[in-house]
Amino acid sequence: MKWLQIHITVDQAQVDYTETLLSSMGAVSVTLDDAENQELLEPLPGETPLWNKVIVTGIYAQEDGEEIDVAALETFIQAQLPGAPLRSELIEDQEWERTWMDAYEPIQIAEKYWIVPEWMEAPEPDAVNIKLDPGLAFGTGNHASTFLCLQWLGKTDVKDKVVIDYGCGSGILGVAALLLGAKKVYATDIDPQAVHATKQNAELNGVLENLYVGLPEEFNEAFKGQQADILIANILAGPLMELAPEFAALVKSEGEFALAGVIEEQVADVSSIYSKYFDILEVEHREEHWCRISGKRQKH
Repeated sequence: MKWLQIHITVDQAQVDYTETLLSSMGAVSVTLDDAENQELLEPLPGETPLWNKVIVTGIYAQEDGEEIDVAALETFIQAQLPGAPLRSELIEDQEWERTWMDAYEPIQIAEKYWIVPEWMEAPEPDAVNIKLDPGLAFGTGNHASTFLCLQWLGKTDVKDKVVIDYGCGSGILGVAALLLGAKKVYATDIDPQAVHATKQNAELNGVLENLYVGLPEEFNEAFKGQQADILIANILAGPLMELAPEFAALVKSEGEFALAGVIEEQVADVSSIYSKYFDILEVEHREEHWCRISGKRQKH
């Protein structure tokens, strides 16, 4: 079998219509991609941010002996989306799952500290190896903000500590904390899929027994009356600033914290709000714009 791909470049406002159009014409899959190399901030769990210009791609099965009339298909699409750049291509059949899996490789965070896709062998079996299914939710270690948080955990004394992973995504940070010796991790996310992914990845790494994960209202109930030794939050600057008083209440006197999902231009604003409750000790950069802010809870 061969596959026909139709690529159409449209404005953000036309994306929903284009997706619907391609699906209604029999596309077995519709995907979106950036048309202009536009940077996007890391999304909150459950969000799907879009670029200003988007390449919408429809994939059609080209059965042997039942060829698609590509010219007629293109003519119809162009009539519905006049002026939208369009191109098509035929691609040979391949093992799609294997192709997706081949895009991932083990990531070294530090000495004896790795992220390893669950289907691969660990490069160093005796290291701290976080096994991960990258397809479940946000947080694979490839993104700069996730890497910065993992790096910070690796150089922070988490042994026998209670850790909060706020905005847990795939659960990679909470799992890492437990593999590094944390006593208990309380994780939370606004996306039910992230809650499921965190449980699954914790089980994959053999640490589910020491991890609690739930939606924010469930987390608040489970953690009521407690304070953590360490809080780590990899979300976005806006929610981080709103959550500063809540985070302050969740962390023990002189407890440690790390915040990520912040770009360089936002560091001053985030630090200004957090400095009311926390001593800012370090701002670390990665890949030019992404930053991690860390420090300690002020004595109280």
